[in-house]
Amino acid sequence: MVIQVCSRCATRWNVRDSQRVWCPRCHSALLPPSAPIGPPAAGRLPGTAVIRDRPRQQRDAAALPAGFRWIAVRPGPPPPPRADRRPLGPTPSYRSIPRWGLTDRPVADAGGDTTPRKNASAAAVRVTLVAAAAVFALAALAHVARYLLLLVNRTTLLPPLVAGGILLMGVLVSLAAMVSVIVTTAVLTSWLIGRRAAVFGFLGHDDPRSEWELWAGCLTPVVNLVWAPVFLFELARAEQSQARLRGPIVMWWIAWTFSTAISAWAIWTSAATDPQGIADNTVTVIIAYLAGLAVLILLWRLFDGFDRRPVERPMHRWVMVPADLDSTDRAGGPVSDPDGGPVSVPDGGPVSVPDGGPVSPDPPDDSPMDVEPESALQAEQREPVA
Repeated sequence: MVIQVCSRCATRWNVRDSQRVWCPRCHSALLPPSAPIGPPAAGRLPGTAVIRDRPRQQRDAAALPAGFRWIAVRPGPPPPPRADRRPLGPTPSYRSIPRWGLTDRPVADAGGDTTPRKNASAAAVRVTLVAAAAVFALAALAHVARYLLLLVNRTTLLPPLVAGGILLMGVLVSLAAMVSVIVTTAVLTSWLIGRRAAVFGFLGHDDPRSEWELWAGCLTPVVNLVWAPVFLFELARAEQSQARLRGPIVMWWIAWTFSTAISAWAIWTSAATDPQGIADNTVTVIIAYLAGLAVLILLWRLFDGFDRRPVERPMHRWVMVPADLDSTDRAGGPVSDPDGGPVSVPDGGPVSVPDGGPVSPDPPDDSPMDVEPESALQAEQREPVA
């Protein structure tokens, strides 16, 4: 018979030659089984183990049956099972390299070509726009002359030389207009790429759009009607001039869409063979060339709005305003700028100059600025007239 004693309630359990771990009553740990109990001896209670005078290590080893060893058991009930960890989900991944991380710029090879690519200059853009406008004006005049000859031809037979000459002139100016459109688009796209690279480089980072995106978005027909204004809005936002250039961009975009629609209708009706159909197509072509000329003029204004402010030039310029401003001036009335432009002065706040920056209306008392005393004539002119 093998007895195991509970470590908490001291209950003695007969385990019948099979060791147990937990007490059936209080669920505490049971002590290791004692030695087999023999016949009770004198002075010893029944059921107690026989303990002989032997060394401690031998006595502990003899007290354990074969195949058992001492282990450290936590007192009390068994610990609760550990909760399962929440699944973390799939490993995050990216379809492309994230742009928010650190940029590892490779060192340029000393022997390679490190010369930056030159884009179209502002002078080249102006020359191209002027040449394209001249071609469109000449094409419109040629088709006006053709329409007049069509009116004359209703009652009078035209000489073959005149009829052939005006027809050849119309074909030549149409081809010249197509070439000018292609060249102008390419030159403006090159200037746009260079301008965006300069602006974003000045801000300290690269252009978020690659060159092939800009070329494809500006040269692909119909697609450029959507993406070209988007590229210009991004450039204006980067230059902090979106409020000033939003109107010109929208006007040019509307005019360009109208001109494209008229040009498509003129090409669609160019296959007419009857006299009235030819006359109607001629009028449509004239309107298309005039609309294209208007688009070029608006594009000139838009380009001038971008080119008027260099990339390195600050957005605002600070000037000094005398402290003795009229109440109307402090309420927001026009104030003359030294360069000639009107300045709006709020109540004690900064003043914005058209070509530059905020203006301080009230100089500090300790400012080293000499102000000449006001003459009697100036004081008389400042007094309100009854």
